Amino acid sequence: MPSRSLTIEQVLTLLGETPPRIAAITAGLEPAQSTPDDGGWSANEVLAHLRACADVWGNCIVAMIAEDTPTLRAVNPRTWIKKTDYVELEFRPSFRSFATQRADLLAVLEPLSHEGWSRAATVTGAGRVLERTVLFYAEWLARHERPHIKQIERILNTNAHAATATPWNRRPDTAFANTIASHKPNQGSIWDAGWVDDVVIERAVPEE
Repeated sequence: MPSRSLTIEQVLTLLGETPPRIAAITAGLEPAQSTPDDGGWSANEVLAHLRACADVWGNCIVAMIAEDTPTLRAVNPRTWIKKTDYVELEFRPSFRSFATQRADLLAVLEPLSHEGWSRAATVTGAGRVLERTVLFYAEWLARHERPHIKQIERILNTNAHAATATPWNRRPDTAFANTIASHKPNQGSIWDAGWVDDVVIERAVPEE
């Protein structure tokens, strides 16, 4: 985790903006079929990864709020995703589930007092026993999503440039865009803040 921490308000802003940003990027395209020429992930696979991380780290947050200092075992999102069908799902229904889950998480986080954000867990299975807080996992989730949203945008831009010689339907999907209408982000976006790093570490509890 970078040395300069986000404030609670900044974490909530970032978490709230993820669904609208993805919806805006993908509204007029078919992201599930947009695979970069280098054979990297498709936009659908990136979304599946984001959902797995939201499951793992979000579950840690919920456990810490529900219990007093629980003991949790670190879970790698890449392992967790194998227990799901996220990669096989079509992009739009998968995104709707992601947006709903994010709204549920924010409904849990937004009312928390500062003491609530400091609720902690003992985490095992990450090389050594660690203590992590609600704020740690919420910030980790918020930071982790930013480069992946940029990744989705790059994938779709690459596909769009490659398709300039062929017909491409870019009419906005109004119904899809309306999916996130009720999940409005907090004011004062900090997506472009230079100190939000682009380093992605996949462990549920990163080694330090």
